[in-house]
Amino acid sequence: MLLKEIARFSLQHRTLYCYLILSIWIFLLIAGMYKYIGSIENGNNLLSAKGFGYRKTESYLVGEGDPAGRNRVREINQTDCTHPYAIVTGEEGGSLEGWTLQGVLLLIRHGDRGPMAHVRGINEVDCGYENDPTLARYITFLQNTTTGSTSGGHWMKTGPFHGFPLLPAATKVCLLAQLTHKGIAQMLHVGDIVRQAYANALGLYARVPMSTPRTTPYNGTDGASNPTSGFQYVVDDVVIYSTRYRRTFQSAMALLFAVLPPEKWLAMQIQESHSLSYCFSDCACPQAEKLKKQLANEMSGHLAKHPAIGAIVQWIGAALLQNPQAAGQQINPLEIRDALLAHICHGAPLPCRKIHSNVQTVDGRRYGSKAPISSTQDPLGLDVINIDLDEPTLGGGSGPPINTEQPDDSDTTEQEPEIEGCVEKSHVLALMSYIHWAGMKELYSQSMRQQGLLRSYGLMRNIVAYMLRMISGDRVKFVLYSGHDKTIEYLIASLGVQLENPFIPYASRMAFEVYKSEKDTQYYFRLVYNGRDVTNTIDVCESGKSLNVPRGIRGGRGHLCPIENIIRFIHDDYFLSLNATNYKDACLAQTKQEGFF
Repeated sequence: MLLKEIARFSLQHRTLYCYLILSIWIFLLIAGMYKYIGSIENGNNLLSAKGFGYRKTESYLVGEGDPAGRNRVREINQTDCTHPYAIVTGEEGGSLEGWTLQGVLLLIRHGDRGPMAHVRGINEVDCGYENDPTLARYITFLQNTTTGSTSGGHWMKTGPFHGFPLLPAATKVCLLAQLTHKGIAQMLHVGDIVRQAYANALGLYARVPMSTPRTTPYNGTDGASNPTSGFQYVVDDVVIYSTRYRRTFQSAMALLFAVLPPEKWLAMQIQESHSLSYCFSDCACPQAEKLKKQLANEMSGHLAKHPAIGAIVQWIGAALLQNPQAAGQQINPLEIRDALLAHICHGAPLPCRKIHSNVQTVDGRRYGSKAPISSTQDPLGLDVINIDLDEPTLGGGSGPPINTEQPDDSDTTEQEPEIEGCVEKSHVLALMSYIHWAGMKELYSQSMRQQGLLRSYGLMRNIVAYMLRMISGDRVKFVLYSGHDKTIEYLIASLGVQLENPFIPYASRMAFEVYKSEKDTQYYFRLVYNGRDVTNTIDVCESGKSLNVPRGIRGGRGHLCPIENIIRFIHDDYFLSLNATNYKDACLAQTKQEGFF
């Protein structure tokens, strides 16, 4: 009887049970969807303006998540982006006790620029920079000044840079490979540091009577008028070099505007370097080209041993680049890094896009690539440059021509359904960690050291020649070389400088400071990279070869290396590790087995 009643009750409430079970199932389904969507949003937010290290005070830096990941995010943002507010005075300066500053040779990398490749959604990235009084003052000066030197914001003096704009063409848009307003702000801040550290010590504001003759050929006919009647600024004491790119020219002029009086700045002449490495007359070197290819093969071999990283590169490349490599070609990881920094350094979210679903999977994750992992493109740059032929790929390396047409994202087949994909924080951190590791191996490899010696020989000769002029009483007191990351990278490799970051950030500076002892006629120099004294890491200055002297009222101590060490190095010992005695022989040297040193 009891069983019969239970059965009758169950039949009467069957509909209620069905609704109850269905409700529970729908609740679980909705909860799961929210959890999945939340994980995607959290990953993407960490790459957005509020989530990828653009402001140190944002809560993501102290919120939930992997502490190591948060620290790496902060490190990427601070070291690779070089925000103007983070550019501060370091150990550079001409106030060493018992020593007189004779001259400074400064190498810089240009400021922040747009990406080197066509990037999806780049028009939505704000590359402007506002609320900077120094930048506003510079822009106002250029807009309100019309002289024989400038007109309408363009440099009008005769020479290779005649007609070049002094400001980026767009205020907020990230133009392909062009300097941004943020880049101008960076160089103005670097110029403030240079002025504070060296201008007074070198007498860059000195004035002479109008009748005083000049000796420097390039500046000898250009006077800098001065409000003080009968006096003019000396212009022979500053020498300026720039490669013939707008971004290096604009960077040099912005920096110098913060260093020099406006009247003297307007009187300057700029000399052109035809080479990224500033090789001057020592440029043709077949052996350096072979070493470049060897390095590219070594980096390709490293990437082939890390298929997961290769898959991430292809995935991010499909999401970021408008023109990814053709099927069967591996995208250059450095090109992806450059595209990522264009977003990260300007606080912009990374784009999502629809991609084909028949992709490689690594560890159960979908990364979005049909192409097999093969060799990387050559990450190194073309050495000889031209204003009408900008770098076709990252760093000027060889590669397929850039297609300016928009890709058709709707080109799919029934066998290749589309899925929505977004770059996540884990992708970026994994890729950046790998690129840093590979970059360190490349920078301190034997091949890079040899290539650096060959590429930077002409620049080293030029630097030493100016050092000798400075210690001999010549008027030249300040020399500026406005170049690229490779310009400094080759020099670092040739000198054996030890760094923690294998990449040269935007607006980097490397200063050779030349000193004379106040007690005798001894001459020394020191090398300061981005505010850090690295003199004792140079091969010719390490192991007790340098002095450690107090820095006067600024506190601390500085290292000084005898100039005779670097003179002997360039004249006698430079090619010893290349098994040669001169540049010509070193560039032709080959082993019998592989054709390399």
